[in-house]
Amino acid sequence: MSFSPIRRTAAVLAAAGLAAAGLLATQAQAATVNPSTQDSTLSASAITATLSKDATIPGTAWQTNPDGRIIVSYDDTVSGTKLSKLTSVTKQFGSRVTLEKIHGKLTKYIAGGDAIYGGQYRCSLGFNVRNSAGTYYFLTAGHCGNIASSWYANSGHTTLLGTTAGSSFPGNDYAIVQYSSSYTNHPGTVDLYNGTSQDITSAGNAFVGQAVKRSGSTTGVHSGSVTATNATVNYQEGTVTGLIRTNVCAEGGDSGGALFAGSVALGLTSGGSGNCSSGGTTYFQPVTEALSRYGVSVY
Repeated sequence: MSFSPIRRTAAVLAAAGLAAAGLLATQAQAATVNPSTQDSTLSASAITATLSKDATIPGTAWQTNPDGRIIVSYDDTVSGTKLSKLTSVTKQFGSRVTLEKIHGKLTKYIAGGDAIYGGQYRCSLGFNVRNSAGTYYFLTAGHCGNIASSWYANSGHTTLLGTTAGSSFPGNDYAIVQYSSSYTNHPGTVDLYNGTSQDITSAGNAFVGQAVKRSGSTTGVHSGSVTATNATVNYQEGTVTGLIRTNVCAEGGDSGGALFAGSVALGLTSGGSGNCSSGGTTYFQPVTEALSRYGVSVY
C-alpha cells in the first residue's frame, strides 16, 4: 500500500483508473518533547506553515483537528534520515503535534477493469456536470487528467467519451473532461452498484463527523465518515493541499470516484492507504473547488 491518488466512478459510466492506495492508520503516538519547549501561542496555521516549509517529505500528510491539534502521518518510506528530519521539525511543537505511523506507501496505483480509459490507464468518473451554456462534462482526479487527452468507455478505445479540457495536479487533484457530441448518455447520478443510482442535485463542503459514501469502479460503494478537512498529503508525485480525510476504504481503480452524502456531491477520490478488506484512510479533493474553477455545476 502507499500514499497515492485514487480514481473513482459516479454516474451511469462506472469509471475507474489510476487509483491510489492510501493510509492505513495504526497507532498514533505523540511527539515526546519537554513541555517547556512548547510555544502554545503559535496558531495551527503557523505550525502547518512550518511543516510545509521544512517537512514536505514524500510519504507524509497532516491535518488540523477541531481542537487545534495537528496530526502528522508518515508511511513506511519515511525512515532513517527522513524520519529524523520529520521529528526534528515536529518535536518543537510538543503535544500540539501528534505523529502517526501508517502502513504502506503513499503512491498512485494503476488498475484494470471496466471503467473509463485514457492511454494505458483506467480511472473512475466522478460527477457529471454542465456549464451555463448547456455543455456537458465530467469531473475526475487531476492525476488522471494529466495522463491522457482522450477518454473512452472501453479498454479497446472504440467508444469515445470525451477529451480532457483541464487538469490540476499536484497542488490540487481535479480534472474536467468535455463529453464528445456523439456521447449523450450522461445523467446526473452516481452508480450505487446495486442496480440503482443516487441522484446528485447539489454540491457542498464536507465537515468533520459527516456520514459519507464513496462510489468507485473497483470496490463499488463504501461508507464511512469525514475525519478531517483541509488536509495536506505529500505524494511521491507532489503535494496536494485542502483535502478531505475520511475512514472510507478505497483501492486501485477507484481514483476520481465520487464522495457524496445523500444527493450532495462532496469530493473526488484522490488517494490513501489500506484496502476494503482490512479498512483504510482515503483523501478526497473537495468538488466545490473544481466546480468553481471550471464554472460548472452538478445537475
